[in-house]
Amino acid sequence: MSHIQVRDDQGVRIISFNRPEKRNAFNLEMYQQFTEYLIQGEADNDIRAFLFHGTENCFTSGNDIVDFLQSGALDDNHPTVKFLFCLLDLKKPVVAAVTGAAVGIGTTLLLHCDLVYADNKAKFQMPFVNLALVPEAASSILLPLIVGQQKAAELILLGEAFDAETAEKLTIINRVVAQDELISFSLAQAKKLAALPPLSMQASKRLLRHNQAEVKAQMKLELVEFAERLQSDEAKQRFQAFLKK
Repeated sequence: MSHIQVRDDQGVRIISFNRPEKRNAFNLEMYQQFTEYLIQGEADNDIRAFLFHGTENCFTSGNDIVDFLQSGALDDNHPTVKFLFCLLDLKKPVVAAVTGAAVGIGTTLLLHCDLVYADNKAKFQMPFVNLALVPEAASSILLPLIVGQQKAAELILLGEAFDAETAEKLTIINRVVAQDELISFSLAQAKKLAALPPLSMQASKRLLRHNQAEVKAQMKLELVEFAERLQSDEAKQRFQAFLKK
């Protein structure tokens, strides 16, 4: 069974992460499938919005470390890199529903979503520096725009976990929703977006995200630095310690 599942419902493409035995950690195959479903949805005129969610107790714990370390150079052909730029370039609106862990890419991909909802079990974290790495997915430019420079520094440099209430106060998410209502509420919101005039919707999203060229340039800078840090001695030591746990 695929770890990335897809279904369409009244104009909404619902993409779910289903690898519970690995806390929905993304491997390269998942990134590739995710990207393919996004590209297909963008090209399909019947699809007017996307919804992302994980399993009942976890959004995603981030990258599958073992798989990622064996994945080769972070060039334009790398599945993770393709996914990041595909996510950045989406024209149609995106809604995310978060429960449980949203670690690393699990938090940074939310910065590219248009509406984000979470339940009170959601835990967000960007532990890049903790692993001797740097931020990715353009979070080094998007997060300060959302939460302010000082708070962004605290979240990224310390890399500590924070709860849904904090995420709501910081406007990283739109609202905290009861766990048993999270998916249905988020889907209802996505259907509202899908029911509105599509060209107007896409134009409005484009206007809201008027700094995409700057964001894309920052994402490229992050990838260069990330690749260098990934090969550093301190990163290797951190990963070895992480994998021993």
